[in-house]
Amino acid sequence: MTPMSAPKATTVDEYMATLPADKRAALQWLRRRIRDAAPGAEECISYGIPGYRLDGKLLVHFGAAAKHCAFYAGTVIADFERELAAYETSKGTIRFQPDKPPPATLIRKLVRAQIARRGASRRRGTETAGRR
Repeated sequence: MTPMSAPKATTVDEYMATLPADKRAALQWLRRRIRDAAPGAEECISYGIPGYRLDGKLLVHFGAAAKHCAFYAGTVIADFERELAAYETSKGTIRFQPDKPPPATLIRKLVRAQIARRGASRRRGTETAGRR
């Protein structure tokens, strides 16, 4: 069964259970790396795929497609162009084969960069609100 033919998962574990073993293993590995980098983040299913929320806002997502796995790290990937040269990327998405995920150190950097960017935008919003 593939995620596309399965009923919509309501938990990350349900989503993972629908995957072939190689993709499930790769995404479990990625899941651990994300949790390590963002221990305060809360797991969720959003847009039909696993994700993490921090302070109520979506932080990152991950999932499996027919021919690859993907890590949706957001616009921060533009800051890591050289480190991501071996992967197909577009619009905040990193695509990889289950047996060749991005290195753990890079996942950690991407998640932390996304956290920092969220914090910076939250601070800017507060500063702007205070000037009104």
